[in-house]
Amino acid sequence: MFKFLRRAEEAPCRRIKFSWYSLRNHGFCGIIKFLSKEALKKRRPARLEESLMYKLIMSNFLGKTPNWYKYTIISFLAVNPVIYFLVSPYVAGWMVLTQFIFTLALALQAYPVPAGGLLAIQAVAIGLTSPDTIYAEVVANLPTVLLLIFMVTGIYYLKDVLFLIFTKLFLKCRKKWQVSLAFCFVTAAVTTFLGALTVLAVLIAICFNFYAIYHRVAGAYADDPKNQHNTQLDEFRGFLRNLIMHSAVGSALGGTLTLVAEPQNLMIGTKMGWSFVEFFLHCGVIAVPVSITGFLLCPLLEILRVPGYGYRLSDDIRQLIVKDYEKMAKEFSGQGMYKYVLQGIVAILVALALGFHLAEVGFIGLTVIILISTFTGRVREHDFAEPFNNAMPFVTLITIFFVILGVVHDQHLVTPLINWVLTFEGSSQLLFLYLVNGAISMVSDSVFVAAIFIAEADNAYKAGAFSLDWYQKVAAVINMGTNIPSLGTPNGTAGFLFLLTSSLSPLIRLSYFQMLKLMIPYFIILSSVGAIVVYFFLS
Repeated sequence: MFKFLRRAEEAPCRRIKFSWYSLRNHGFCGIIKFLSKEALKKRRPARLEESLMYKLIMSNFLGKTPNWYKYTIISFLAVNPVIYFLVSPYVAGWMVLTQFIFTLALALQAYPVPAGGLLAIQAVAIGLTSPDTIYAEVVANLPTVLLLIFMVTGIYYLKDVLFLIFTKLFLKCRKKWQVSLAFCFVTAAVTTFLGALTVLAVLIAICFNFYAIYHRVAGAYADDPKNQHNTQLDEFRGFLRNLIMHSAVGSALGGTLTLVAEPQNLMIGTKMGWSFVEFFLHCGVIAVPVSITGFLLCPLLEILRVPGYGYRLSDDIRQLIVKDYEKMAKEFSGQGMYKYVLQGIVAILVALALGFHLAEVGFIGLTVIILISTFTGRVREHDFAEPFNNAMPFVTLITIFFVILGVVHDQHLVTPLINWVLTFEGSSQLLFLYLVNGAISMVSDSVFVAAIFIAEADNAYKAGAFSLDWYQKVAAVINMGTNIPSLGTPNGTAGFLFLLTSSLSPLIRLSYFQMLKLMIPYFIILSSVGAIVVYFFLS
């Protein structure tokens, strides 16, 4: 029947006289067309309008992402309320957390803010968390938010002098493993005082400048009829991926060493009453062997050309970088000299302010913006727009992340695991605390996980479950667990998540799965060394 209707609709509109003759010549299709011609005339515009509206909605929903991605997000939104009301809010909470990680994993398909934001809005709407909990999460992580807004933006104002320094370091090393080790070590050293997010913001800005050179290479070879430059450019992309990932690992290693390097370090150290030196004495037992292992592993990955590593820098591109550096060096006169000297002085003041923790990192970044803009004449409103462009998308994403953390908190998703870990005793308790802490940090926020675990440990200590000496070891293990095994996923640390969702990642094709691939060797070796130290030496 529907087949005849469709054929009748598609046939040319001509008058058919209803008779036995027309039945014999036109068959059943002719009768159907005769009977439904007027109805089709009325229904066709409505059908067309509905079809156009559907296409319009779907073409705008999540933009140019593939249809399978759109339908996957729609299915998430459809199934979550069903699970919440018919199964369990606890199960629905884990599903929302997993779905949010899915949006992070496909960050190159679409920035996670729209899809992840829809999941966050739905989580609040069906009751998985509340606006009060979200507000509490934002307040608890306000230093991180201020850092992202103002320090990341402030680094933009210092990018010229920082690029000059790192390019000099880059050109001093001729071999790939030397460059990788130098960037990893210097990043770790700087992170111990400036913080991982701040240093990664610097490195992303530097790699952007390297990519600008890459863009010039693409232009230089654009007229190549055989298109032979693609291999060279892909190799350069891989080189930049390796370089930024070695540097990111360096920031994670440096983040384990000092009180001010990571937010969870400062939180746990403050709760335990540790000074700068005391923090290193308690946590350095684990952090130092892990850091040494990381510095040894870095060049080995390049020398052995482990899958994902071993990309080389071509001589042509190296020469372009050398010429760019020489051009910058020639600017050390007049206005150019003034720019570099000013940025250098401000950079030294920033390092001192961060090292002595004179104020929150975000406020120090705001000071950088004020000083540089004042003394370089950037006084128009549009002069401030571009520097903030790099930071604000991630600030939006991290705020949505706090909604997901609210779900974890309100639904007590990790409480059963914490209670299970505390049932062990002795070295086994420390080992499982380290492993479980790291595993949860890989899918959640390290600061949030550290806050929950240290609160539970503090309650156990106050209840007389263990001594002060054991409590300090537990605190050190919690801190190292959120710093080292959390390297297993890009969303395990704020720095890695910042790198993944930065505008640099699509340029060098650094996807979620590419980061996973590059991090596997570091994750396995460093986590294993940490576990061995915790089990055999700490207790």
